[in-house]
Formats: sequence, structure tokens, C-alpha cells
Amino acid sequence: MNAPLTPRQEGALSRTERQAEVVRALQAVLPAHALLWQSEETVPYECDGLTAYRTRPLVVALPETEEQVAAVLRTCHGLDVPVVARGAGTGLSGGAMPHALGVTMSLAKFNNILKIDPVSRTAVVQCGVRNLAISEAAAPYGLYYAPDPSSQIACTIGGNVAENSGGVHCLKYGLTLHNVMRVRGFTAEGDAIEFGSEALDSAGLDLLALVIGSEGMLAVTVEVTVKLVPKPQLARCIMASFDDVRKAGDAVAAVIAAGIIPAGLEMMDKPMTAAVEDFVQAGYDLTAEAILLCESDGTPEEVEEEIGRMSEVLRSSGATAITVSQDEAERLKFWSGRKNAFPASGRISPDYMCLDSTIPRKRLADILLAIQQMEKKYGLRCCNVFHAGDGNLHPLVLFDANDPDELHRCELFGADILETSVAMGGTVSGEHGVGVEKLNSMCVQFSAEENEQMFGVKRAFDPKGTLNPGKVIPTLSRCAEYGKQLVRGGRLPHPELPRF
Repeated sequence: MNAPLTPRQEGALSRTERQAEVVRALQAVLPAHALLWQSEETVPYECDGLTAYRTRPLVVALPETEEQVAAVLRTCHGLDVPVVARGAGTGLSGGAMPHALGVTMSLAKFNNILKIDPVSRTAVVQCGVRNLAISEAAAPYGLYYAPDPSSQIACTIGGNVAENSGGVHCLKYGLTLHNVMRVRGFTAEGDAIEFGSEALDSAGLDLLALVIGSEGMLAVTVEVTVKLVPKPQLARCIMASFDDVRKAGDAVAAVIAAGIIPAGLEMMDKPMTAAVEDFVQAGYDLTAEAILLCESDGTPEEVEEEIGRMSEVLRSSGATAITVSQDEAERLKFWSGRKNAFPASGRISPDYMCLDSTIPRKRLADILLAIQQMEKKYGLRCCNVFHAGDGNLHPLVLFDANDPDELHRCELFGADILETSVAMGGTVSGEHGVGVEKLNSMCVQFSAEENEQMFGVKRAFDPKGTLNPGKVIPTLSRCAEYGKQLVRGGRLPHPELPRF
């Protein structure tokens, strides 16, 4: 009787054998201290900010030079091994979650600011430079980097490029896309590639807009040239209270309709303000059903005029109280609450899942009221904080990941919010990306034909599909299975959404 075939004889290596093969190959291109594969060494890399889902990679590579990045990519490409690029791990959609049979490539050591040019108002930085560090380096020249995600103290510019991050001032100053001139990196094969340029335009197709927000699926970023903007002479912030979320939502639309583009326009509901106030004592009105933070910046004359106009609009929209920051300390105090919304939520719940859909501004109140009904439906709490000015929602569904039933209800709750957003004319993501979190919801927003077009772009850059595979774009079979799950569960809440 013949002995059973081993995995190697069958043409498929076991995980242990595959790991040994990859480690041997990478040891030839990386120093020993830049390679981790023991279980206790890879645990810190098993997830990003979306902690509900975890996977340990085969190997973690920590290259220190561009030559090593290229060598890792060439080696993995030759072995058909997936590669997941990782920055600071602050992403909230699972975009940096490892592949179980792949290499996680941490770019944390690429943390140098290469050049600050105050004349051209640009900075050239490596991908691992923290968002806030760019502004700190540019401050002596009276300049700063405008996109300011709440995680800016830790998140890296490479991760910002991957997700097209925004921040509380994105309404006036734009997202990462609008503040980056050039991205340099490597393809899946390890070939150098550059998108955009330091000039006002670049030859050929505009691929810069394609790679920003591509979530590490098209190339691995190593260097970024960003725009810097002058620090405004003055900034003041209005805190406006409302006794009804619909009035607050309508006030947002009214401000924009009046032709005012605030530097920041943020909204928080009552549960969120209560959590934040207990954490940082930002001076929020705890009696309000919702508050708006509306900021103006520019010259003192511009700020005075705009603050007056915004205050008038907010009062006519039903604001019950208006407080204007009197100095820089008070302005920063107002914003400290908004910037600490996520950690404040972590203090009142074992876990939370932060969603990231967008809707038309005129539907802000509708989505908040819908979420209130979903809280009853799924038996879970939800705190809401978002970039009201551009309709980018950040509902935080509170749950306990140690309770499988709560996790399941949280997933259903999140999917319901995303699908409702699409039904209201919005999208499933604004700045956090799709990753693994929103794969099913992508099935709701995009048709099979549209998904295939996105796969076509992916194949053009990465024919083998080794860069961050299994994320962002759902397969046809996945969408079909998700549709069956919805039908079996009796949940297709919006008749205008596609059937599967």
C-alpha cells in the first residue's frame, strides 16, 4: 500500500513549510533583525485599528532601505507570496490586516523628512513620517500640512495616501488627494514607479489620483511630496447647540447654501458629546441633542466677518446657544473633544466599530434618526461624530467583541448603516477605505460590471494579484453569497438597492 502523499508532493506546502521557504528567501535580502516570524513576534501585526478581525502573517519584514523594499517585493513576487504594506496600523477598515500566507511589510523605519522647501511650499517625506510631524517641521517657516485626521499624532503619510485620509479641516483644504503632488514607490514586481510630479502637471495619464486611496493594492509607497499652506493669522471656532438633530443637520446645509466654506464644520450627537466631555472636559453643552463646531480662519478681518455670518445662519436655523472661542486656547479646547472622540468611546465600551459612509448633506438628520431606530433593532448603542460639512459620517457602534452574538449584531448594524447611506444617495466609504470591513457593502453599491472594471485596474498594475489581495473589491461569488445571506435573513431594507 502506497504511503499518503505529503503536502509538498501534492504541490501544496503546509503553512510551516511555506513559512520556512519564505524566511529562507528573505534572509538573503534582509538583515536578521529586519525579519520576524516567531509567533510572539508577529502578534503585534495581526490587525490594524479594526481589532475585531485578526490574522497572523507568515512573516513580518521591516526593510530599512528602498533597495530592501524592492528586494522583498521581487522575492515575494517570484514565490507568489502576498505582500501587505503596513504603516502605523491606525487604519479602521482592516486594510493592513495580514494575509495568513503572506508577508506583512512594515515601513515604519522610513520616517525621515527629506526636504522642506518654503519657497515652493512643499515637503518631501518618507512614507513612515507621521502626519503631525510634517506640520511640526514646517512650523518655523509659517507653513503646515492641512489634512489632519484625528489620528494625526500617530498615522503616517503613507497610510494617508493609501486611504485618501481627510480630517476635520478637509471641507476647506481638501483630502490627501488635494494636498499631494507626487508619490514614489515600487510595483509588485519590485520595479520603481512614480506618480505625479513636483511640477504643476505631469506627462501622460493622471495616475496620481488613481494610486491615492488605492489601499496598497497597486503599489507600495516609499516617498511622498506634499503641499504646504501658510498658517492663517487667526482661527476662531463656534460651538453651536441644538435641541433637535434635524435642526442641526439643516443648519449644516444652510451654512453651505449661504456661500460659506468654513475651515471646519463638524457635528456630534448627544451620546458622543457626553462621552467626550467626561474624557477631556472640552466645555461641551451636555443638554444639547447635537452640537456643531464651525471654524473660520484667515486674516482677523476675514474671520470676524465670517464668524458673524455663520452665527447669523446658525441662529436662524434654531441654535439654542452659540459660543465663540475667545482665544487660541479655547479654540483648541473645543477641538480637543472632537479629536478625542474615538478614545472617549473606548472608555465607555469594551470595543467599537467606526463606520465611514458619506451622504448628501441634506440627509444628515435622516441618517441620524435612522441610526436611532437601528439601535433599538440591534440592541446596541451608537455614538455619532462626523465631518458634517462634506457629509462624511463616523458612527461608532459600541459592542463587546468577546460576545460572539454582540459582534454579529454589530456587523449587521454597520452593514445597515452603510446600505442606508447608499440608499440616501451616498457611498460606503469617505476616508477610512474599504479594507475587509466594507467588502460586503461594496456588493450593494457596485454592480458586477463595475467591480470587474476595478479588477481590471488592479490587474494592470499587479497581474498576479499579490499586493494586499482579498480586500477592497468584492468578487462575484462573494456578492452572490452576501445576497443569499440577506434574503435568508429577510433583510433587504431598501427596495431601490440591487438584488443579487
